[in-house]
Amino acid sequence: MKEAGSYHAVLFKSVNQTMWAVSVLKKKGVPHKLIPVPRHISADCGVCIRVAAGFVDAARTELAGLEGFADIVRL
Repeated sequence: MKEAGSYHAVLFKSVNQTMWAVSVLKKKGVPHKLIPVPRHISADCGVCIRVAAGFVDAARTELAGLEGFADIVRL
């Protein structure tokens, strides 16, 4: 069973920006998955990137400067 809070959602302002971020993470070797934004999280975009808790710092480092980056929140 997965540990509660073991994943985080990386949020962007648009689908295009999210897809660009997916390609950046893939190129940098950061494990991730594209998922719908959970209903309890408010965002302007309908999809987000899920990363494991152990990769949050790596994802933040790679994505912080990208246009449209909104936040990283615990799921």
